[in-house]
Amino acid sequence: MEINMRDLKDVRKSINDIDARIRELFAERMACSREVAEYKTAHGLPILDAEREREVVERNAALMQDEKLRPFYVNFLESTMAISRSYQDTLMNGLRVAYSGAAGAFAYIAACKLFPTARKISYPNFESAYRACVTGECDAVVLPIENSVGGEVGAVTDLMFSGPLIVNGVVDIDIAHCLLGIEGASMSDIKQVVSHPQALSQCKPYIRAHGFSEEEFENTALAAERVAALKDKSIAAIASETAAELFGLKVLEKNINESKSNTTRFAVFSRSAHKHEPDESGIHSILLFTVKNEAGALAKALDIIGKHNFNMRTMRSRPMKELMWQYYFYIEAEGNVNSKEGRRMLEDLDEYCHDVKLVGTYKRQ
Repeated sequence: MEINMRDLKDVRKSINDIDARIRELFAERMACSREVAEYKTAHGLPILDAEREREVVERNAALMQDEKLRPFYVNFLESTMAISRSYQDTLMNGLRVAYSGAAGAFAYIAACKLFPTARKISYPNFESAYRACVTGECDAVVLPIENSVGGEVGAVTDLMFSGPLIVNGVVDIDIAHCLLGIEGASMSDIKQVVSHPQALSQCKPYIRAHGFSEEEFENTALAAERVAALKDKSIAAIASETAAELFGLKVLEKNINESKSNTTRFAVFSRSAHKHEPDESGIHSILLFTVKNEAGALAKALDIIGKHNFNMRTMRSRPMKELMWQYYFYIEAEGNVNSKEGRRMLEDLDEYCHDVKLVGTYKRQ
């Protein structure tokens, strides 16, 4: 049986023609990636969207009919998206991300996880970091909103209520406190520990068991920096391993916090809202509202949220600073408020609420 084979020169010419078309398509794709990078910069979003990439690979791989080619096509897609991320990284390298505290603090660690190549800019407190984003001094701000042991971070919740920024992402950071001393120090040398009041509280049993005296400091990382500057073997900081690396300290003992499941949730705030598709899965929404001064108004508002199939995961009340004995309510719920059902829910809430504020929609990182 005679097999018809093209001349090698003809095959290579076809490959050259295909490569020319791929080159044009590659340039078009990178132009779209540039637009994506601009959008992410404007909305304070991280470069990697793992779920989106997984969906692209699964959808396109399913359309590849040749089973032998399919795994190679998956590699092609993954490589293309990795190149796209690298390009976006180059474009977004100037992104300015604010956080409260100092390098080595857990807010800094959260900012590094969300924006690994961005410029991280330290501010002394929550409000100054938040305002830096409001004024455009920074493109995004990363702030803690809740700790699994200590509860909500009320000052940040109040900024959500009074300020204009939008939550576009939430990430969980495991809080593992370490005892940090200067080089040459040992456990037997330590007499005093320095840290943020919350860290001291979370490590209280450990501190008592060792008979250490305590000194409060405004930030765990700044406490580590101070211990490094003092060069006193008898003083240790309670902070992260990252802080030890940054300030040249020795980790004397790890995981000294009482709860081994200590996690802080950090939110990414920016000036513009990232709009999720109405039918996109895994979306959570944050709502703040006040209710009318009438019997059963709060119960009726909560009933409306459930009636529209929004599963409430968190509900808290906060006092309104300008009005004595008046409160606003914080709700996190599974569901996309930007969907048709979400918009109907907001319309129904108007009957029982004075003010309803959508603070943001997000996917957990």
